[in-house]
Amino acid sequence: MPDLGLDGGPRGGGGTGDVNPGMTLILNNQNVRDLLTMNDVIEVLEFAYRELAEGRGALRRRSDTIVSSDTAPDAIYSLKSMDGIAPSLGVSAIRINSDIITHPKVRENIRRVKVPAAPGERYTGLVLLFSIETGEPLAIFPDGEVQPMRVAGTSALAAKYLAKAGARSVALIGTGWQAQAQLRAIDTVHEISDYRVYSTRKENRDRFAMEWSEKMGTQIRPCATAEEAVADADIVLLATNSIEHVAREEWLEPGMHVSSIKSPEISAEVINACDVAVCHVPHGRPTLEFGAGAALPDTAGLDVDTLAREIGLDDMPTLADIVSGKSPGRTSDDQTTCFLNILGLGYQFAAVGSVLYRKAQEASIGNEIPTDWLTQVEVP
Repeated sequence: MPDLGLDGGPRGGGGTGDVNPGMTLILNNQNVRDLLTMNDVIEVLEFAYRELAEGRGALRRRSDTIVSSDTAPDAIYSLKSMDGIAPSLGVSAIRINSDIITHPKVRENIRRVKVPAAPGERYTGLVLLFSIETGEPLAIFPDGEVQPMRVAGTSALAAKYLAKAGARSVALIGTGWQAQAQLRAIDTVHEISDYRVYSTRKENRDRFAMEWSEKMGTQIRPCATAEEAVADADIVLLATNSIEHVAREEWLEPGMHVSSIKSPEISAEVINACDVAVCHVPHGRPTLEFGAGAALPDTAGLDVDTLAREIGLDDMPTLADIVSGKSPGRTSDDQTTCFLNILGLGYQFAAVGSVLYRKAQEASIGNEIPTDWLTQVEVP
């Protein structure tokens, strides 16, 4: 079994990095917190996107299968999956979510809220990591820590290439778990000295600012309005659970970089007003299948097909293009840039999972189960 590194993919194991033959590693979210750093995530994603630009990596568009649910009022059940293969890292991965989802209206915006309906008020999201040499399962771990880290790491990687040189100020819109990760990630690629945060709920932004000022060792200023937060900001990070538009065209200023983690947050008008717009991947929505009576809310923010047409998503440069140098990205400090991190990839979980697996093996962290519990002699 190979030890996985970033210098050319699979190689022979040795020392503490050796893998016990015939064992599959089981990790939990605390293990991930102990092992994985944001620098790890950004480094391996940068490597993986170059491989993707060269045509070696492979992935499948996310797939959501949705039926109505009686678990909560107006709820739906969604089975979501995404997968990808990172050949140079020797692994493939599939991420699976089994979710109960509601769409309450909070003040002016409709939100997407998952219900912790599993025993113990818990959520279900799993990543399965496989060897592409033998096909066997290498590791299984929940996605709760890896998920926001790979989203934020992707946004930070884009900001490394698209934010202007010397960017120092960040406006963060949102205070949830994705926002926390965005804050940690942007700090790794730019020397930020001015942080502002806005949320529609005063108690949330005040709590967030106090908690993360202490954790980051720097002052984070809570703002009463989004306009106050974004004024003169070098970087604007949208990290909300809104499924309606959040960003405004009048926010844009010369030299500003704006990043969004989902299509509803940002409108075509804002994107088209930017000098340079880069997408994560050139498709905006997952493959959707609905059972009878199941539907998503009817909002302009979820009309991804119209958005894609209005911004020319099919022809937009991708993050892989920017990282590999196929597209120039920002060419002037005065340009306004935008990154649309609006659909995730299973490929990201393969890349990040390779580093997590290697570090867990080296540190002897996690639990092992016999791989033959999960494999078979019968031809599937």
